[in-house]
Amino acid sequence: MPATDNGNVSFTKTDNGVATISFYHPAQNSLPASLLNQLTENIIQADNDKDIRAIVLKSEGDRTFCAGASFDELLQIKDKEAGAVFFAGFARVINACRKSSKIIIARVQGKAVGGGVGLAAAADYCLATQFASIKLSELAIGIGPFVISPAVIRKIGLPAFSQLTIRASDFQTAQWALDKGLYNEVYADITALDTALDELTQKLASYHPDALAGLKQILWEGTEDWDKVLTKRAAISGELVLSSFTQQALQRFLSGNR
Repeated sequence: MPATDNGNVSFTKTDNGVATISFYHPAQNSLPASLLNQLTENIIQADNDKDIRAIVLKSEGDRTFCAGASFDELLQIKDKEAGAVFFAGFARVINACRKSSKIIIARVQGKAVGGGVGLAAAADYCLATQFASIKLSELAIGIGPFVISPAVIRKIGLPAFSQLTIRASDFQTAQWALDKGLYNEVYADITALDTALDELTQKLASYHPDALAGLKQILWEGTEDWDKVLTKRAAISGELVLSSFTQQALQRFLSGNR
């Protein structure tokens, strides 16, 4: 796993048709625009490969799954157009997951914050460890989980989403996420998680690809307008991130003075 300042996304494929898309960033697997773009490209690449039956979406390391948007990059945004472009990166990843004909399994080994919760919600099935607590911290920094909200609400419902959003400073446990429907299975540790993941993907790889593609269409019925919806939401976030409130909050988060 190369550890560069810019992070990386890797793509592997097994002989039986399971693709693994893995991302890494030294800042708790946060996602700058470059990694968001690479994730989208890799999901599309896997979808276009007729030999692939299922996709695993994961991050590197044994702690945080994904800390969401890169705060360093958010501080560099100077106009609303640039802000909209950045948040549209999350929209493109979610829409790539939605449009893919392949079943996508998320492997969540640790905490998921903000956009990390959105990634988990964009998957068709989600396996996690007991350490994979979740938080939507956007309100605490002066924005909101606008781009990811359709995906999260689709999984956990509006009441749970309201709690997760309004309690912006509080982590909810992996058990809470399991009870609300974000996670499908929760395991004691990463070893048990990976064993279950291997068993599941092996089974998926043995199923009829047309049946899997048909199931995928059913799972995402009613989301056909998300291209427009998520783009509009990205513009809202892109404007809010310019506020002095948000810029100051980001500085505090980065300095550790919360």
